Amino acid sequence: MNVPNILTVSRFLLIPVFLLVFFNGYEIHAYGILLLAGITDVIDGYLARKHHLVTELGSMLDPLADKLMMITVIISLLVAGEIPWLVAAIFFFRDASMIIGSAFFHFRGKKTVPANALGKMTTFMYYLAVLLITFDLPYNVEFFTFVVAFSFLTSIVYMFQFKKIND
Repeated sequence: MNVPNILTVSRFLLIPVFLLVFFNGYEIHAYGILLLAGITDVIDGYLARKHHLVTELGSMLDPLADKLMMITVIISLLVAGEIPWLVAAIFFFRDASMIIGSAFFHFRGKKTVPANALGKMTTFMYYLAVLLITFDLPYNVEFFTFVVAFSFLTSIVYMFQFKKIND
């Protein structure tokens, strides 16, 4: 375990904290916890690359921590009635497929596709969509719907990259 991996693990620990804060009526504070998770994601990635601390464990746990945090946030928003069921279902289908597919291929010895600029942009857009929803800003659900659709483009790019590095 190195510092970037410890930061990644901390994101897993922030999930129940987010839930506790969100469901006790402190949605803005919960968004702050989500931002803290996002900041640790940026820092752990930076430290891992800069100091050559990229590990196979970190490469697998980092996107899992991100996905589980975002799934937690989306479930919370869905339960709170902030986003439509259909869009949430499409989001869950895409993310569950990515998690299951990654695990399936990882345990078969396939190489993991590292995060790319398109994936990072998609993550940023999810954070922005949650911000719009949290503060009930105009076009929040429409933007969230756009981001969910855009995430499928990211998935397609990852699939091509996966095929390329594992051929």
